[in-house]
Amino acid sequence: MDEKKAEQVPMYDKGVEHDVTNRRSTSQAGRRKSSVTPEVISGELFDERYEKTQRGLKSRHAQMIALGGTIGTGLFVGSGQTLARGGPAFIVGSYCLMSFLIFCVVSGIVEVAAYLPTSGSSMNLFGFRYVSRSMGFALGWLYFYSLGILVPYEITAAGLVIDYWSAPVNIAVWISIMIVVIVGLNILPVKFYGETEFWFAGTKVIMMVGLIMVSFILFWGGGPSHDRLGFRYWKDPGPVNTYLKGGDTGRFLALLSTLVLSAFPFTFAPELLVATGGEMRSPRRNLPVAARRYIYRLVIFYIGCVLSISVICPSNDKAITSGGAGAGSSAFVVGLRNAGIPVLDSIINAGIIISAWSSGNSFLYLSSRSLYSLALSGNAPSIFKTCSKSGVPYYAVAASSLFCLLAYLNVGSSSAVVFNWFVNLTNTSGFISWICCGIIYLRFRKACDVQNITDLPYRSKLQPWGSYCAIVGFTFLCLVNGFDVFFPQKWNLSSFFTAYVGIPIFLVIYGGHRIYSWADPWAYRPEDVDMHTGMAEVLAEETPPKDLSGKVWWKKIAMIWQ
Repeated sequence: MDEKKAEQVPMYDKGVEHDVTNRRSTSQAGRRKSSVTPEVISGELFDERYEKTQRGLKSRHAQMIALGGTIGTGLFVGSGQTLARGGPAFIVGSYCLMSFLIFCVVSGIVEVAAYLPTSGSSMNLFGFRYVSRSMGFALGWLYFYSLGILVPYEITAAGLVIDYWSAPVNIAVWISIMIVVIVGLNILPVKFYGETEFWFAGTKVIMMVGLIMVSFILFWGGGPSHDRLGFRYWKDPGPVNTYLKGGDTGRFLALLSTLVLSAFPFTFAPELLVATGGEMRSPRRNLPVAARRYIYRLVIFYIGCVLSISVICPSNDKAITSGGAGAGSSAFVVGLRNAGIPVLDSIINAGIIISAWSSGNSFLYLSSRSLYSLALSGNAPSIFKTCSKSGVPYYAVAASSLFCLLAYLNVGSSSAVVFNWFVNLTNTSGFISWICCGIIYLRFRKACDVQNITDLPYRSKLQPWGSYCAIVGFTFLCLVNGFDVFFPQKWNLSSFFTAYVGIPIFLVIYGGHRIYSWADPWAYRPEDVDMHTGMAEVLAEETPPKDLSGKVWWKKIAMIWQ
């Protein structure tokens, strides 16, 4: 990095000025004491022989993606199984706890991402910069295969939901259509992805708000039969269920299982926010805004939705306890059908399909950008950091798109078993990712303290204790993810591997890289961490906030649309 060039970059905010002398001495210390010097990082992350991704995501794109980007079938369909397992009190309590832990993760990783949101921004790239090469390597490949496998999962879920209407068309046709659309959107410039996700996520937000309102009306008896539901289903069949055992032990096991099941709808949602930072306009300003508003997504859309289904759907309804597939097992569909409201269940069905489509779109975007950032950090072949002139890493998108073909395994009942094996690889991936996010934040925070960096665009009051809570909480959930397989009536070898195979895979990837790069430190010393390479480019691309003073209210609203 040219130091003089960095000093000449105009800065509209005095808070982003840096002490050049201190930066130079820090770089020199890194050259003496660490095998990973700022020059090495600069040469890998900022290879001028290749085109870079472009900042085509507008503020409104980022805000809407933050609100509803990865909300898919896990919330709309999977919540029915969770309600049946634990009962209304346990599902609401579990979602409250999970929302707190997720916000702890979000507040930490946005603090990291907003400071230096370079091209290829992702948690594995930050793991490479702030922790170790091995952390970036293992986390990047975890994201690549986990997110890649979740794309056909969402596509298949959407195909199964279509079967709710008993469509005569083979599911392979629907799978093909969705693959073409999802891959097509990801090979277009990122502004098209952002625009599509803006409308996809907006549709999900409108649908969720509508469902909450309908549930509120049914609560007070505003349905066709004017039957006031209130908290009827909290009394009968009861606020909590039992699982595997009776009495207090069974209730505790039900709570534990509900906690594990409730994590799936949140999977990789925080990481999407970070990944958009590399292609977002003015990320040092817009990422903190998205982080502060993230609490509304958690409270309204996650907690609000499960509170709504606890009101309109009994936890012992056969439709959600018999293992039904697709929309038929959605607690929202079951509740509205029981209330005698016509047509609305089909509208929700269409919304669930859009949600699955949107989530698949976001997961493919995340998977390709993870592979792109792996290539930037030297942890994947250089061909994957090749971008088109419009800023699309097309080789990375093509490689991630190959996972979509796994969806065709669901056309045959026997091959569907193989597909489930692939999905099982992702069971613990979310927990592992969030644990690593906490570690990355703590190392970043330590480096900031040691190097006396105080000009952070975002600083959360939850940190660093929030990251400690997230690490402890998700480590516990990762270990108990498949606790029920240890009970005699649930034990079989296949179930055991289903629950835990993701942990040894990650450890093998991480351990293998540690052996390969034995000379590297387990974690960079805080004084050796490069906190400045790429800052000049990021600041040069920042734009000052628009002055809204003196403008009438409708012009201020119009500014949000830009």
